[in-house]
Amino acid sequence: MSEPASKLMDVDEFLVWEEGQEGRWELHDGVVVAMPPERLVHLETKANVYMSLAAAIHNAKAPCRAYPDGAAVRIALRTAFEPDALVRWGPPLPRDAPEIPDPFIVVEVLSPSTEAFDRGMKLEGYFSLASVQHYLIVDAERRKVVHHKRGPGDWIETRIINAGQLWLDPPRIDLAIESFFEPV
Repeated sequence: MSEPASKLMDVDEFLVWEEGQEGRWELHDGVVVAMPPERLVHLETKANVYMSLAAAIHNAKAPCRAYPDGAAVRIALRTAFEPDALVRWGPPLPRDAPEIPDPFIVVEVLSPSTEAFDRGMKLEGYFSLASVQHYLIVDAERRKVVHHKRGPGDWIETRIINAGQLWLDPPRIDLAIESFFEPV
């Protein structure tokens, strides 16, 4: 595996560098950061979230598309994150696009090593994008979802959901929280 460059990168340089690299990477303020190995519970949860989003979009016939992890989301000139799942509204992007420029719903599944970052820097970063309407932080260990929703003006509304339905409007999709988690 190639080592990340020691100089600060912008997102365009990062996307070129990242192509063909093994593992998962993000760019934080110009510094390339390797994402830690994922535990099985993390992998299962992010797969369940993606499948739940895709099914809800299909059932609602919403004009948007769910994506699993793998694409970058450009936050700033020198910052790009790779969420665990996301939803994009609008016409299809080129199939070889390495990034999703305008996510509508962004999802991160908590890991012990990234929890503070997901709840802090990523919350701020994702909502710096005008397109982001919902940011879901999924806690597989505690089996709950923290839903941050863009409100009027600069307000961010937050609620914690442990069971039942999660209504995301827009795009008017309904998700069963239990579908995010493996049965116990």
